[in-house]
Amino acid sequence: MKVLITGGSGRLAKYVARELEGDYELVLFSRTRLPEDRSHLPWIQGDLNNFEDCLRAVEGVQVIQHLGAMPYPTDHPAIRAEMEASGRELPPFDATMRTNILGTYYLMQAAVKAGVQVVVMSGSNCALGHGYRISDDPFPIQYLPIDEEHPSAVEDSYSYSKLAGEELLASFTRAYGIRTYVTRPSGICPPERRQAMAENARPATEWNPWLWGWVASEDVARMHRMIMEAAETLPPHDVYFLNGPDTTALEPTMELIERFRPDLLPKVRHLEGYQAFFSCEKARRAFGWEPRYTWREYLK
Repeated sequence: MKVLITGGSGRLAKYVARELEGDYELVLFSRTRLPEDRSHLPWIQGDLNNFEDCLRAVEGVQVIQHLGAMPYPTDHPAIRAEMEASGRELPPFDATMRTNILGTYYLMQAAVKAGVQVVVMSGSNCALGHGYRISDDPFPIQYLPIDEEHPSAVEDSYSYSKLAGEELLASFTRAYGIRTYVTRPSGICPPERRQAMAENARPATEWNPWLWGWVASEDVARMHRMIMEAAETLPPHDVYFLNGPDTTALEPTMELIERFRPDLLPKVRHLEGYQAFFSCEKARRAFGWEPRYTWREYLK
């Protein structure tokens, strides 16, 4: 079976390619030359924002692992002000919307023409709307831990593009029968970042609007493989949170709530130990995925 990996030169693609290599025929799709660690794999140079490039990339492909995306809101006022102050070149304000929505639309249209059977897309837990807030309004948490049924309250273009991307894929499932799946990973951490997290860990001093979320790169890659291989037994379209087993905080989870957000105590359904604020129970029930890695193994 031939599998296309978009965002082929990105950090996550390294782990997804490693997870699939040897069992599947892989081809990577990237705007830039592949890093040395995957330079031995076949690849197609191209841009998601170019429909002709997408058509070339999906030729002969049965499954797409869609990892390519703009990873932050390029129109966010605070981010642009920070970049400008530091002298960095500003990206086009609409780059996030073009790549994450129009680029995904081009890819899905190409997938239809090529007869692709399954698409697994790396979305983001930002589809919830808790990060990249623009207004002064805090994200309205209705219950903890948060699962896929929790309402979204997105404000920024990146979070919106991830939420809209889920529905975009669902529309192609309804219209064309392509089986589509979206993961919602928290901050993706390779081993070196997990080690740095442990070395730099300090007691929490305030509430983290990102909810101390994280997940190991290897666990993300394994879920993407498991979804792909279980697709025929899953609903035609679905969405799954993807988080590590714990938070990035040194303190137990309930202690964080008691200290910084006691107003949320009545909304806690069940949290114990260092348990994450995001529930991955849906993925566990659907296809047996559970996180294997924790950054705490690096703590001295």
